[in-house]
This record gives sequence, C-alpha cells and structure tokens, in this order.
Amino acid sequence: MPVALVENAPAKVNLTLRVLGRRGDGYHEIESLVAFAEFGDRLTFTPGGELALTLRGPNAAQAGEGADNLVRKAAHALAQRIPGVALGAFVLDKRLPVAAGIGGGSADAAAALRLLARANDLARDDQRLYAAARATGADVPVCLDPRPRLMQGIGEKLSAPLALPMLPAVLVNPGAALATKDVFAGWTKASGPAVAFDLSAVTKATRYEDVLRLLTAQPNDLESAAIALAPGIAAVLAALRALPGCGLARMSGSGPTCFGLFASAAAARKAARLLRVEYPHWWMKASTLGDG
Repeated sequence: MPVALVENAPAKVNLTLRVLGRRGDGYHEIESLVAFAEFGDRLTFTPGGELALTLRGPNAAQAGEGADNLVRKAAHALAQRIPGVALGAFVLDKRLPVAAGIGGGSADAAAALRLLARANDLARDDQRLYAAARATGADVPVCLDPRPRLMQGIGEKLSAPLALPMLPAVLVNPGAALATKDVFAGWTKASGPAVAFDLSAVTKATRYEDVLRLLTAQPNDLESAAIALAPGIAAVLAALRALPGCGLARMSGSGPTCFGLFASAAAARKAARLLRVEYPHWWMKASTLGDG
C-alpha cells in the first residue's frame, strides 16, 4: 500500500505591504516582508491513481473541492511541466479562514507541490516547482519554502531567507471574507514616493524592539481600501491596540485578518484570552511568527 505523506501549510503573514504601482497588465507591483505562523492547514497525499481532493476541517465548506481549488491548480501546473509526474489523492484539513489575507489557499498549493516533489523524488529547489508555483498564484512561490523573506514584483521576486527573531502574535479575523482583486481595485496611490525597504536593516533586527521599529516605518498600503469594504477590520485593529502589551497592530495582506505583536508568547496568549471573552464570534489564534 502507498504510504501517505503529510505537509503543514502554515499561515502567511504580511508584516509590511507597500503597493508601488499598477502595471499595464493590471497586476500591482508590491514590496512585502513576510513571515509564517506556527499553525495552518494540513495536507495529506497518497501517491497513485488519478488526481483527487477531499476537504475536511472547520472551513472546508468555504474552500471548495472544485477545479478552482489551488491544490488542484498546483498539481495540474506541475503535471504540465513534468509529463508523467505521479499524482494521487490529497486530503486537506482546512483550518484557516478563507479569503482572509493570510495566504491559506497559497500555502495549501505550496504544500501540494512539496508533497508531489517528495513523491516524485524532485529536489526542493527544482525550478519546475517554482514555475508551477508562479503559474498557480502570486503568493504561492513565497509559501513553497515558508521562511521570512521580502517579496517584490507581483510576488515572484523573493529575497534569500531572512533571520527574524521569533515574534509572538495574536491573529484575529472578524468573520469577513475579502477578495484580493476587490481590495486592490480600491487602492489609491499615496502622494509622494514610497520609502524603499531597507533589507540590510533586517539583518540588524535581532530583538523584538528592533523589529517593531523596522515595521513601524513600513505600513500596509491596503488597509484603507480593505476597511472601506469590511469596516469590521477597523474594530479589530482598535481592539488589538487596546490590549495590554500590544506593540503593533496591523492588517495582513489584503485582509481582513489582522495581527498584534507582543513581547512574549505568554503576553500574546493572555491577550488572546482577553479578546476571546469580549469578542467570542471572532476567529483568533495566538502564535509565534517566524519560520513556518
């Protein structure tokens, strides 16, 4: 019997997100410092037979098992680039909220590519994996090797892995779902040039306080557009900023999930407990951001 293989698909958090402009093809150029949470979805793969996908977990109904699921898209993209690649059956435990700005679908697709690489004896740095990732979605390449990086272009230009200190955090979603294209459609260019991200400063950011200073200088340019579509985001940010010890509260990606950073894991867990009492209907998770 084939042995089932398992990969975690950690949540992606955009610590910063600058929108540098809109290209002629309609895509937006971005610059974003990305880190990964300790938790996420879980993908199991049994090699052999036709491509199949089964969804389980608390958010399975929202993700959908059809042709537009990014796990299926990633598998098809790799099969187009490697004729004869062995496929099989995927089972996705969908724990992350959908359309939430934390790269759940992209992380799932990247996990699928890692599983297919393992099943087909492909090197993790095989360029056909990255080509399939780029063809599947803009956020899939950075999720393929989930470590802190700077994303540029439309997401296809990646820095080498960055050594960030572990960042205790609370992630909160008010229960809304936002389509990335709708948020980008509402983005308006800020007056004046964007300040370039100082990548060399990351190597000097060895403490929590160093990272806070670095992040404060680089906002998420999509926050205003996302709040216009989902006003609950503003309530989440206000609630996070009111928590004891919250050093920074910000929206991740195109929203609506937001994160608050804390000096210790204990402080983050306590903050999550306080928030859960007051807002029991919000999805929230205390975690540490860093390598996935």
